[in-house]
Amino acid sequence: MLSKRPIAQTGITVSPIGFGTVKLGRNQKVHYPHSFSLPSDQEAANLLALAQDCGINLLDTAPAYGESEERLGKLLAGKRQDWVLATKVGEEFIEGESHFDFSPAAMRKSVERSLKRLNTDYLDLVLVHSNGEDVKLIKQDAVFETLADLKKSGKIRAYGMSTKSIEGGLLAVNHSDVVMVTYNPHQFAEQPVLVHAHKQGKGIFIKKALASGHLNKLGAHADPVKAAFHFIFQEPGVTSIILGTINPEHLQHNIDCVKSLLA
Repeated sequence: MLSKRPIAQTGITVSPIGFGTVKLGRNQKVHYPHSFSLPSDQEAANLLALAQDCGINLLDTAPAYGESEERLGKLLAGKRQDWVLATKVGEEFIEGESHFDFSPAAMRKSVERSLKRLNTDYLDLVLVHSNGEDVKLIKQDAVFETLADLKKSGKIRAYGMSTKSIEGGLLAVNHSDVVMVTYNPHQFAEQPVLVHAHKQGKGIFIKKALASGHLNKLGAHADPVKAAFHFIFQEPGVTSIILGTINPEHLQHNIDCVKSLLA
């Protein structure tokens, strides 16, 4: 099994791998090397069962992931207590285009809709789905104030931001519970955010750990997946790597690689 890791002082513990669910709900304008069809309900259920059997308890979704939230709400019926659910606010994908709205009213409406779609009365984690203007969102739009109010009301347990800049990541560490950053052997500019988060005792989720499927071979005989995970988990600030796949063999391989590295 995968041992759980705490997120700041939230009381939430998560597996070192989180299951990313964009491919359960959206296959338009996604940056993967190959096109794909959305899995059937049975295929999606099988993936979740495999993840759970292997010790994964963290699910990452978002309104921008098409049908992902609604599908998870149905698939997790009667099993909500087994999972840590992380969703997002700020971005929606409508008729093939991303739309952003970080106003307090839009964020509150988004959280209420996610609660309904996911068929739950609380969300474990809510991340701001940044449009790239991380610093403006934090300093001017005060997105964390809105999420702090939602936390006080009991609708969410913790909050943070999926950032796109170093400065934004550092600010998010100071003002929230968890930050999601891009980090892999080819994209490591945001390492200072990992270091700062570790010093502050905050959570760090890693996105694009495998460069959205574009990871090149790291050495002639290296397993690029294992090499990437080794690189990432060398950083003590990493809480969990978010991995999205609809291939059971890939999921099992990812889990096996992490287990061998963290054994």
